[in-house]
Amino acid sequence: MSEEDKKRSLVFAVNGERFELPSVNPSITLLEFLRTQTRFKSVKLSCGEGGCGACVVLLSKYDPVQDKVEDYNVSSCLTLLCSINGCSITTSEGLGNSKSGFHPIHQRFTGFHASQCGFCTPGMCVSLFSTLVNAEKTNRSDPPTGFSKMTVSEAEKAIAGNLCRCTGYRPIADACKSFAADVDIEDLGFNSFWSKEENKETKLNRLPLYNPSDEICTFPEFLKKENNSAMSLDSERYNWYFPGNIEELQNLLNVHDSKWTEKKLVVGNTGTGYYKEIESYDRYIDLKYIPELSMIRMHETGIEIGAAVTISKAIEALKEENQRDFLTRGENVFRKISNHMEKIASGFIRNTASVGGNLVMAQRKHFPSDLATLLLAVDSTVEIMSGPRREKITLEEFLERPPLEINSVLLSINIPNWSSNRKPSQQENTMLLFESYRAAPRPLGNALPYLNAAFLAEVTPSNTSGRILVNHCRLAFGAYGTEHAIRATRAEQFLSGKTLNNEVLYKAVKLVRDSVVPEDGTVSPAYRSSLAVGYLFEFFSPFIDTRDKAIDGFLDESKYSSLARAFESAENQDQFHLNKIPALLSSAKQDIEFSRENYPVGEPISKSGASLQASGEAIYVDDIPSPTNCLHGAFIYSTKPLARVKSISLEPKQQLDGIVGVISSRDIPEAGENLGSKSIFGGELLFANDLTDGAGQRIALVVADSQKHADIAAKLAVVDYGLEDQEAPILSVEEAVRRSSFYEVPPFLYPKQVGDVSKGMAEADHKIISAKIKLNSQYYFYMETQTALAVPDEDNCMVIYSSCQCPEFAHSVIAKCLGIPEHNVRVITKRVGGGFGGKAIKAIPVATACALAAHKLNRPVRMYLDRKTDMIMAGGRHPMKITYNVGFKSDGKITALELEVLVDAGMSVDMSAVMPKNMLATLKKYDFGALSFDIKVCKTSNPSRSAMRAPGEVQGSYIAEAVIEHIASFLSLEVDSVRSRNLHTYNSLSLFYEQSAGEVLEYTLPSIWDNLAISSSFNQRTQTVKEFNRCNRWRKRGISRVPIVYQVTMRATPGKVSILRDGSVAVEVGGIELGQGLWTKVKQMAAFALASIHCEGTEDLLDKVRVIQGDTLSVIQGGFTAGSTTSEASCAAVKLCCDILVERLTPLKERLEQQMGPIKWEMLVSQGHMQAVNMAASTLYVPDLPSMHYINYGAAVSEVEVNLLTGETTILQVDMIYDCGQSLNPAVDLGQIEGAFVQGIGFFMLEEYLLNSDGLVISEGTWTYKIPSLDTIPKQFNVKIMNSGHHKNRVLSSKASGEPPLLLAVSVHSAARDAIKEARAQLLSWSGSVDKSSSIFNLDVPATMPVVKELCGLDNVECYLEWSLGKK
Repeated sequence: MSEEDKKRSLVFAVNGERFELPSVNPSITLLEFLRTQTRFKSVKLSCGEGGCGACVVLLSKYDPVQDKVEDYNVSSCLTLLCSINGCSITTSEGLGNSKSGFHPIHQRFTGFHASQCGFCTPGMCVSLFSTLVNAEKTNRSDPPTGFSKMTVSEAEKAIAGNLCRCTGYRPIADACKSFAADVDIEDLGFNSFWSKEENKETKLNRLPLYNPSDEICTFPEFLKKENNSAMSLDSERYNWYFPGNIEELQNLLNVHDSKWTEKKLVVGNTGTGYYKEIESYDRYIDLKYIPELSMIRMHETGIEIGAAVTISKAIEALKEENQRDFLTRGENVFRKISNHMEKIASGFIRNTASVGGNLVMAQRKHFPSDLATLLLAVDSTVEIMSGPRREKITLEEFLERPPLEINSVLLSINIPNWSSNRKPSQQENTMLLFESYRAAPRPLGNALPYLNAAFLAEVTPSNTSGRILVNHCRLAFGAYGTEHAIRATRAEQFLSGKTLNNEVLYKAVKLVRDSVVPEDGTVSPAYRSSLAVGYLFEFFSPFIDTRDKAIDGFLDESKYSSLARAFESAENQDQFHLNKIPALLSSAKQDIEFSRENYPVGEPISKSGASLQASGEAIYVDDIPSPTNCLHGAFIYSTKPLARVKSISLEPKQQLDGIVGVISSRDIPEAGENLGSKSIFGGELLFANDLTDGAGQRIALVVADSQKHADIAAKLAVVDYGLEDQEAPILSVEEAVRRSSFYEVPPFLYPKQVGDVSKGMAEADHKIISAKIKLNSQYYFYMETQTALAVPDEDNCMVIYSSCQCPEFAHSVIAKCLGIPEHNVRVITKRVGGGFGGKAIKAIPVATACALAAHKLNRPVRMYLDRKTDMIMAGGRHPMKITYNVGFKSDGKITALELEVLVDAGMSVDMSAVMPKNMLATLKKYDFGALSFDIKVCKTSNPSRSAMRAPGEVQGSYIAEAVIEHIASFLSLEVDSVRSRNLHTYNSLSLFYEQSAGEVLEYTLPSIWDNLAISSSFNQRTQTVKEFNRCNRWRKRGISRVPIVYQVTMRATPGKVSILRDGSVAVEVGGIELGQGLWTKVKQMAAFALASIHCEGTEDLLDKVRVIQGDTLSVIQGGFTAGSTTSEASCAAVKLCCDILVERLTPLKERLEQQMGPIKWEMLVSQGHMQAVNMAASTLYVPDLPSMHYINYGAAVSEVEVNLLTGETTILQVDMIYDCGQSLNPAVDLGQIEGAFVQGIGFFMLEEYLLNSDGLVISEGTWTYKIPSLDTIPKQFNVKIMNSGHHKNRVLSSKASGEPPLLLAVSVHSAARDAIKEARAQLLSWSGSVDKSSSIFNLDVPATMPVVKELCGLDNVECYLEWSLGKK
């Protein structure tokens, strides 16, 4: 290649290393390049949509004219590689690592216990680093030593777009805030740097030092010297074009060439996160370097923004202080637009997404855009170019036109300055009002809205009446299930010239409701219309009767005071209330009791490997380098239930290069079986035979030379179904009952009835008969999707690397499928990027399919499921329908409960037969007097459900709470008093739980219940909540206290400990590290147990212990890592091994001490090896009957606030006490407790895992499935870990922590119910009715915003206005 050609090559840097690519496919993303062609694996693929933050990197650009480097974080899964020519990329490895030293970010993430499975952690670290780097560029004053210029609010927002499924976010937020200049160090939570009682100065000194001047160089000097302009790229070679002006762009658009059939205009490519593109393009035209499209011009009449300007840059421009020089009156309109824009997507998307791209998606593809609504409200105009013709039109006209043609380009957007547009005739005291709104599952963005709105109005106060005259207004609504944002013109016309009063507002509200009508097929249409009404009411109602402001709960006092000032002073006309977002989280308390009796067991040491996870050096399955000739697989799945598969064909398109073949059930060896997974209850097919059992079932596996090619081929596969002469599928539990389609539950797993229900019912004063409950499913949303790598070995052997919670079962299934002996199979699992039960049975078919393809093709085969496929196949939590009868006394004491439960287990049995046992284990948390039940596990054509964190237990516990709530409403009693009245005595506990109840001292729930009331100030806060509700009309609060009683089972678990010649120790266990800290606890136990030999140096054994990866041929009988007890069982197995080794070494030690006096650990070990002592021990821990089952106890108080106009529920505070026994590691257990609780919030409040009419999952990514994020967790989360230590039969008196706390999240749901009850009573009072039945209602799970709003009244605004008009 000539020197000239080299200059025109794609050149960039990654972590200071130079990369030059002579050619590249222009469709390749930065993520794909980093993961397949570099050694940098910290950048993870999780969603592929820009919705999770796992793939975030820092992108740095150099401006040679200003000699400045611009740094911002981007989503590498959407960033196209050719777009970074001349740029520098920094990943988490580039910040620091184990060889050169970890960055303070890595160290603080580790010390604040902010990494569990670790898959999301590198992306979190880079997001924080980006914020730190940019904070240092501000002109703020220098911070104290060790801190940055970043603020606490910026620290929280830094990771607001990053998802984590393990930690519950609180420790991550603390790690980030520890860098903030304005942080109060006393507010930071539990960490390994300091203890609570130490003074502030000591705490500051203990933090790993952060010195901004030592920060890494994000843009290397060699790249500055090369000064490769991005536009110097050889366009013909890369099919990537950089027009430098409008004329060049026109020429490129007008080329009519057979080779130019498909061309794509590119700025940030973020649209592909929403509109998935399978097709590739012949030419990519990058618009970023056209000056006219990248400019921002501020002038007296407004701001003009080029279409290629990023949303982040537009936000900066709208906020710039120097606007004040010439924009005095409309400045707040711009500011409020920018505040709203900060809720669009997340920072790493806004940094590359363009303003024009967003609007073109809204116009061309009906994308639910916030920008379109905002800009429509302020009468923005756009300039478009079609061929040689350019025209300026209003945004409204633009949106209403037919979709923009590919050769037409949006050039710019003009946002008018409303202050300068006033007519001279207008009165001097006229005010400009502007507000914007969005209702979305996440307050800070990273979620599409149900509806957005923006209102602009000019109003004039009357000097005589004190009322407000609306001169004119613009009311824009969007994203509610319509083609594009619209104006409610009839309402605008009606309001113009009117003096505001309730009657006028009532009529306007009616007009808006008639205007905002979602299209057919839109989800929650009535809710969206009610939002429009609510927002219009919120906008205008403060100006109707300010004397009534005290009980308009959504209104801010400052709005009134600033309005009053504004009306008093004409000079201050536009200085009305600004929406300032405060810090998301307030300080939280972690009260942890721990004992040093068994040091280092019980110490809150940081999680093993956390620093490696933070730096991105921790190896997950997909990080293992591909072996030579490796192939990649992708599943083709059925989209129809009970259909005959006639044929599968792949589209013969050009982009299907690299396809090697299609593997199906026909390729299973003659000696093998069509087996994809198995449990003790039965197996599941690897691939459907001729007839599919349900939608989402695997039909075949496409094998290709890359994961991308395999995924594309699978998506384009055409399956020909035969539906004739087929029995109708079973798509509901009712249909399953009608057709007697059930799975068998083994008698030993079916729980026993308790007491005499007939007698209990006869004793009851009251009965509730045939009450109904419905519970929906939940998806695991582990950050790492299902993945495996199979490598053929000599002599017909197979090595499989699998992200699996039960490698032993995978091992057996693979051997059966291939028809080979089990000793020919080895399954290796190092760590799992989140499991929650979803990587147990459901991981096995992925490993098996890879092994089958590798066996047939005799080449390595790997697979990493894309998020959509993973969600379709995962199954998730069991949905169910419950009918109950309950008898109770007038004081709320329950005498009998009868249940009928229909569990939808789906198309294969999986682990579903355990559901009756698990449900009853937690449902029995209250003394029901007598309890009978009929639980049917239904076989349907829906997705096969599997175990998910607290499987059955969370549903059982919820049913108990629903019964209690119903009784309290029926009797008009306080719910808490009914709960307290039905708590178990030790005698009733022994009746319901028999031998699991343990000794009387072990029953700690009564003391937890009472202590929680005191520590959380429950009774006082209950009164405060009542007072709040009395004083606030549009916000209501609720508070709830809930207990848990959670029975767990210990299982047999293997362990192996080897002491090597240098005194270091290698430990193997059957349990798998999923992020739950199993390795950490095992390390502590090994160090503790070996230290009992009492040599010099054994006190430092912890650093000498390494837990190594699971290997099914090295440690057999590994079983499941599930049920919360694997960590303690693994510790028990390791202790047994260590006891054996200590026993072997003790005689040698005594002989050596007689000869030499005190000896060192290394000397003892060395002599042991020399004298042929067996220095390895393996064992199988088998729990004895008294310690096999035990019960966990805890309780939580949650307080929430519900917005009656939107249905949004804000969790204000959670207080929890949880009995961990004598914790093996309080830091690890705290992480499990908080993480489980937040996952429970997801189940009860947020996550909708929906199916279509064929039973196919339609919640298929981050756009449609919303797990909790930093802005949806409790504002204050106080946890006390109670160290009861009464459990001598347990492993060093410890208890489980992984699953039980998840059940306590029902307290949030119950608190929301409490708030809704107040809203319904208020609604009833407006109608003048005294009907008490309003307090009896079902609050669905999840209690999403539409669900809550519907119960609060979809027409509550109209009801209020009618009431107020009638009152007057």
